[in-house]
Amino acid sequence: MSVYTCTMNLAIDMFIQTEDIEDKKVNRTIYDELQANGKGVNVSIILKKLGIDSTPLGFKAGFTGDFIEDELKKQAILANFVKVDGTTRINVFTQVMSKNQEFKLVNKGPIISKESQEELLKQFESLNQDDFLIVSGSLPRGISTEIFLKIGQICQKRGINLIYDISDSKLIECLVFKPYLIKPNDEEISEWFQLENPSLNDLVEKGKLLQEKGAKNVLISLGGEGCLLISDSVYFANAPSGTVVNTACAGDTLLGTFLANKLKGHSEVECLAQAVAAGSSTAFRPGLTDFTDVELLKKQIKIKEITDGL
Repeated sequence: MSVYTCTMNLAIDMFIQTEDIEDKKVNRTIYDELQANGKGVNVSIILKKLGIDSTPLGFKAGFTGDFIEDELKKQAILANFVKVDGTTRINVFTQVMSKNQEFKLVNKGPIISKESQEELLKQFESLNQDDFLIVSGSLPRGISTEIFLKIGQICQKRGINLIYDISDSKLIECLVFKPYLIKPNDEEISEWFQLENPSLNDLVEKGKLLQEKGAKNVLISLGGEGCLLISDSVYFANAPSGTVVNTACAGDTLLGTFLANKLKGHSEVECLAQAVAAGSSTAFRPGLTDFTDVELLKKQIKIKEITDGL
């Protein structure tokens, strides 16, 4: 059994902190950091930190794509990206300390040709039964959401455990291929089902509906409120308290940690507690968690099995 992640719209993320920011003035930073990123890349990094090897797939372009591949090599993660024309995007996340604000500037990716798309699909067709494939994030220019359906078809045919972490409502159509797990957040579910300010019970109801449509497991991120897991049972985990610094990679950390613990044979309760603690740890720092504070954060988390509503 092997694990693969797929990020079709790779990115370098630049994290910046500044005391203040003013219009039309030179604003000096007090901290900056460049990170190889993209949702699937983040999952691969988290898996590696937890002792699980994976192969990142997707499209890389230009010097920025090479930077991501080189940064992964430094962490003993060997990618197999399809090389395309253009430049892999750079995203900027700016935290303004004096105002406790966070600004997220996300750029477009390169245009992907039909030939490059077919090359990626052929990689999926080479995966083996019982392998895991995590498909995460947005699509670069040139790729239709139909590719999510093509991936689902390939994985169902080959017996691959497919995990979707995508925002697009095309996910609903993909459930017919019975993915192993999907990881929407509360905002995405609200958008898909036209909900306004949904309660936890509303989210449980819609999560069960997604399961009825074909998803074997549904992991719903609730941001600062915690997380829901809908599998054979339904569990709610509260989020630990702390100062939020960076929300960009918390969901990827949640997913990677949950999967790593599942692969190690831990109980669903333990998987959920570890995942929420690790996701929170990432949210409380500029980059991905190093797991040093996860056990401490986990002490704040209570797992509740939901049988008759919250």
